[in-house]
Amino acid sequence: MKQTPSQTVGPYFAYSLTPEQYLYDFKSLVGNVMVNPTEHPEAITIVGKVFDGDNNVIPDAIIEIWQNDGENQLFGRFGTGTDAQNRFIFHTIKPESVNGQAPYLTVIIFMRGQLIHSYTRIYFSDEVALNEKDEVLNSIEKDRRKTLIAQKNGAIGSLSRYEFNIYMQGENETVFFEI
Repeated sequence: MKQTPSQTVGPYFAYSLTPEQYLYDFKSLVGNVMVNPTEHPEAITIVGKVFDGDNNVIPDAIIEIWQNDGENQLFGRFGTGTDAQNRFIFHTIKPESVNGQAPYLTVIIFMRGQLIHSYTRIYFSDEVALNEKDEVLNSIEKDRRKTLIAQKNGAIGSLSRYEFNIYMQGENETVFFEI
């Protein structure tokens, strides 16, 4: 039997998952522009970095973002190695609240040395009232909730900009979910 991708350690992600971003000569199935900012006045930008346990930037992680608020079902993927600052950048729209939950994005992280990908969520700092009532967010220890909340950090042109950093280990470790 051959090894499956979850049984190998790569790094092979760029070639197979984000080829255009890394200048390979074939098309990516999906990218980081989930909605075209020029066509959607409500578009937002999410920018962040992935850090290891020593607070060093991880330059070759792949981040996927999924969202489904019943009206919008969107998916994006971006690697951290092609931006000069090793960031991930997504253009999307903020999800609507569903059944009183706070709006959130599902995040999946793939990276070298990690045999199984990690899952987390992005909530939004400007959704205070809904965040306070969200069942999943409030099931997490109060002092760790901040690791799931993207901070509104100005704008890029007319786009609201949110910053969300992911810490794989250490003092600021992001909350990850078992799926």
